[in-house]
Amino acid sequence: MLTSQFILSILPQHTEKIYLAFSGGKDSHVLLHLLSSIPDIRHKVTAVYVNHGLQSEALAWEKHCQAIALGVHVDFHCLTVNAHKEPRQSQEEVARNARYQALQPLLAEKDVLLLAQHQEDQLETVLLQLFRGAGVQGLAGMPLSTGFGKGQMIRPLLDVSQAAISAYAEQHNLHWIEDPSNQDNTFDRNFLRNQILPQLKQRWPALDKTVSRAARHCAQSHFLNADLSRQLLHPLYDKEDQSLAIQPLLELDDNQQYLVIRQWFAMLHLRMPSEKTVITIVAEVLGAKPSANPEIKNKRYCIKRYRKKLYCFKADTMPREEGEQHWKKGFEQLALKHSTLTLCRASTGISRALWDSSTVWVRFRKGAEKIQLPGRQGHHTLKKLFQEIAMPPWERGSIPLIYMNGELAAVADLWVSADFMCDSEEECLQFKWNRTNAAQEVK
Repeated sequence: MLTSQFILSILPQHTEKIYLAFSGGKDSHVLLHLLSSIPDIRHKVTAVYVNHGLQSEALAWEKHCQAIALGVHVDFHCLTVNAHKEPRQSQEEVARNARYQALQPLLAEKDVLLLAQHQEDQLETVLLQLFRGAGVQGLAGMPLSTGFGKGQMIRPLLDVSQAAISAYAEQHNLHWIEDPSNQDNTFDRNFLRNQILPQLKQRWPALDKTVSRAARHCAQSHFLNADLSRQLLHPLYDKEDQSLAIQPLLELDDNQQYLVIRQWFAMLHLRMPSEKTVITIVAEVLGAKPSANPEIKNKRYCIKRYRKKLYCFKADTMPREEGEQHWKKGFEQLALKHSTLTLCRASTGISRALWDSSTVWVRFRKGAEKIQLPGRQGHHTLKKLFQEIAMPPWERGSIPLIYMNGELAAVADLWVSADFMCDSEEECLQFKWNRTNAAQEVK
């Protein structure tokens, strides 16, 4: 099974560069040896060693990997990352995230990253997900192929047994690194591998194959669920503010609501919520009285309800501006803490001549501000105007207010005061306000 034809059958057509995550261990060494034995692709291969800074032998391992790669005429590259964890963090997860973050920029379109995870790695992953109470997405384990950066991540050995890999390594007299941390049973994966799986395999020798098959079934179910979720989400989702319409969501049954909320999290690039979190969103936020404005908040995000919509944004970086900033003469753009204001020529707006002769400051809401709008009688509070356009209360503090000679002349790119509107024959200015969407920042 471990032949050059096997590897070529898995690689996409027209692959440009092939990066191999090369730890120097047995599995990645076997994959490197296979790749280097194929003359047509050897020149495309780069073995990449990632130094996590966690082992005293890391530098020696780097030199070993470089020697092995150059010995089979394959390019070598080393990346150094900081994989030290904070309290209560998983060391395995922190190291993986740091490694992936470093590897992603390497890939251009048509490039691939190969990982040497095999059938027993898949078995461990699925069982660990099962012990954590995962749904079908988690129980699907690791995919054979998935998008990664601008390219693709592929695990060509995912259906290959550990025994077949070991036999290949011995047949070709390969020399690999044995990471001593693999014997540390304080890590869940090591405990499972070293203590539990040997006993399970005595009773069920084909366990890795059968669990891999179950993972494929779960992957198929997840694919169907995701397709249904996208269909359900589409009519409820507002691309402009990334919110969900509450009323049509309430018309779905419980299971459909759970699917939509999870798909919403996926759209926002958020970690999947736990079952408890989803149930809480449905019961306490969706199920609240229309007059209530409940919220669910944790360290990663905040879920809020306002009027007839459900919003999600990063909890600790709400883009609220403070203080004031002088807009100096001659500058067409002003950079604020969380946004940017730019002057634009327009057919209506603020008189250019008046703008050039005024002292301009940008401030933010303190309350009770009023403005008179063209075509409307009297002055209106900003609170009332924000309510008219259904702007959520938590966004209002970030709205820049443009003052000219001490008077409120404009509110971001929303309104211009009637007192500052230019005549039809004058050169006029409007504002373009570019701001960061907090929901899109969540990872």
